Amino acid sequence: MTFIKRIRSIIFTRYQLENKFSNFNSTRMLSNKFLLSLVCTVLFNSFVIAQTTEEPDNSDKIKERSVEAPGAKMHVTKEIWSQVPFEGTDQSWYNGSDRRDSPVLQSKYVNWSILVDANATHSFNNPIDHTVVGSTALARNDEMEVSVAAIGGDFMYGDAHGRIMTQFGTRSTVVPRNDLSVYRGQYDLADVYRYISEAYAGYHFNVWHGINVDGGMFMSYIGLNSYYQVENWEYQASYTSDNTPWFFNGIRVQIFPTPHLKIEPWIINGWQSYGMFNQLPGVGGNITWIPNSNIKLLTNDYYGTDAAGYSGRHRFHSDNSFLWRYFNRPQSHHGVNKMAISLTGDFGFEKGDGVNGFSDGGVNNPAQYFVSWMAYNRVWFAKNKLAWCIGGGWMKNPGRYLVLAPTGDASPFPNPYSPTQAAGTHAFTENAGDQFQGWDCSTNISWMPNQSIEFRLEWVHREASVPYFAGPGGVTSPSGYTYTPLPNTPATPNAWVPDLTTSENRIIMAILFRL
Repeated sequence: MTFIKRIRSIIFTRYQLENKFSNFNSTRMLSNKFLLSLVCTVLFNSFVIAQTTEEPDNSDKIKERSVEAPGAKMHVTKEIWSQVPFEGTDQSWYNGSDRRDSPVLQSKYVNWSILVDANATHSFNNPIDHTVVGSTALARNDEMEVSVAAIGGDFMYGDAHGRIMTQFGTRSTVVPRNDLSVYRGQYDLADVYRYISEAYAGYHFNVWHGINVDGGMFMSYIGLNSYYQVENWEYQASYTSDNTPWFFNGIRVQIFPTPHLKIEPWIINGWQSYGMFNQLPGVGGNITWIPNSNIKLLTNDYYGTDAAGYSGRHRFHSDNSFLWRYFNRPQSHHGVNKMAISLTGDFGFEKGDGVNGFSDGGVNNPAQYFVSWMAYNRVWFAKNKLAWCIGGGWMKNPGRYLVLAPTGDASPFPNPYSPTQAAGTHAFTENAGDQFQGWDCSTNISWMPNQSIEFRLEWVHREASVPYFAGPGGVTSPSGYTYTPLPNTPATPNAWVPDLTTSENRIIMAILFRL
């Protein structure tokens, strides 16, 4: 191998290392970010030494520069450095991103990842059946819950790469239940995919600052927050994030034309769907611009037909976020180390087959749209070991087409064991013209003794314009147990009904581990 070929190999090795650690970000941001160069400092040095010492040293023909990183000094050629997307930017503070500053379980061909998300939450409504309504992060009240237990990693050989992440815990039920595409056709797609959060393979092309072509199941970036709570500033996401997709199933192309810009088109099965609702796939894309370490701007836009059986009903959605670190004093041993805000605004609509977007056409053609925002501020202090976050958001969704439907006897979804029947006998309706507005606020304190673990205590208040959250009577049965018969008869059709309320207060205690 010639020296030039070895330099090429080093360039792509550096790119692989930073790209695969950006893939840890899931993020809704998963696979989109490139961490600080210090993430790869020690590893990159070892690769440079290993791949250049066998050939005669011609390095005097290439200009070099030194890069300072905390605890290390990295010697990098301009040619190598210039090929790394988002080079030199600190992305560890982002809402929805991996905060770690160094890899742990890595080898030449595999970077392993282990995630554990355990929580205990209490609703002051005290539902008798311990069921949480209106959340994809939480499932059970007053119990220790394993939301996510996941293992997987990034795999690479040459320019080929892949990622697989499993998922076990309550999220393997809470998230798939919202996908109605699985009832189209055969093979029980909900069970086929429920224990996989990510599974894709692709190829890297050394063009501009890199092009990746991937196919499979990958994280959605709509709504800013990451699918993995360890990467988010808040545990219970605001409506904007919790009511928008966590994953896509399809093809994406990540294009990095400059060191600060990513353009990523998608062709996908649909809006957080394992299968396809109608005949046309969903299309969309992400544009991310990171001019420096203190600012990030991104937009995600989507177009598709995602109403089951309504092929003429078209959905458009635009999601837009701005993140700004307005204070940064990393070397401070006392007081505040950094402060940052994240702002997200979404709007979208459905139009056709009986609904009319933002315009109200009357009973037979009502408005059906989505408008929302969320804002959070986080402060890090005590050498970045402690952090305090406060924020909230608002949503309006006539037609309720993005509202997370209640479960139990209030569920409007098909009974998975008998799909021709509804799961609930007193279903929360999601008909054209049904109104829904909601707002929420939360605050939390996090203790992060090291990069792999976080302990978080959070308080959340949520409101809805219609009865929505689980009240004292719960949503299951008079006793709270599923084996208790419902006392409803033709003579007494409403002897017992799900107890839904318009507000809830809750506290959350979470342990978030990532290796």
